[in-house]
Order: sequence, then structure tokens, then C-alpha cells
Amino acid sequence: MTEEEVVSEVVIYHNPACGTSRNTLSLLREKGVEPRVVEYLKAGWTEAQLTSLAARAGVPLRAFLRTRGGAAEALGLTAPDVSEATLAAAMVRDPILVERPVVEGPRGVAVCRPPEKALDLL
Repeated sequence: MTEEEVVSEVVIYHNPACGTSRNTLSLLREKGVEPRVVEYLKAGWTEAQLTSLAARAGVPLRAFLRTRGGAAEALGLTAPDVSEATLAAAMVRDPILVERPVVEGPRGVAVCRPPEKALDLL
């Protein structure tokens, strides 16, 4: 893959059970973009991948933590003193802890809530 192809590729880290994730994928397709779809609950994450995505988004990894549903709080991950390394390890162990959908595009990375945030990445 050439550098130009990498830069122009759009990737959605997708959970098909999530309405916001489905809506984001539909919106991208409506705009004529056929993203590479990564079902992250099946594929999983690596710590390097998560920290790289957060760095490209310009946010701490904590911004990728899914706080709805209670699992993160029950695991003590919402406390302000939890390290990025601890968060990354937990997200790798249990991919459902990552907020969705994460979209990676030529203009950066974002958790796309609301789905329209994905348009800023094209």
C-alpha cells in the first residue's frame, strides 16, 4: 500500500450491535465513502494501536473509554488517577470498554458521537 493510499483510507472500528456505530457507517456510505470496517469486538485491540489512535485524535486514551454501561466504573477505570497504561491494558483485555465508533480518516481520528463527527475526518 502506498503512502497516498494509507492517508486516504477511512477505517471505522465498528460494533454492529451499536446504533450509533451503524448510523456512522451508513452516513459514510451515503457520502460515497466505503470504509474498511473493523469489527473490534472480534478483531480486538493492541495497546500500540489504541495509544496511536488516541495520539492522532489529540486526546488522552481516557477519551476512548466507554463509561456508559457501568463496566468501566465497576472495574475502577473511571477514577482520575488511573494511568493510561492501565486503561490500555483493560481495553485490550475487554474491547467493549472502548467507546464506539472510532473512525480514522485522512484528517485524523475521532470517537464519532454524534455520527456527523466522521465527516470532519474525510
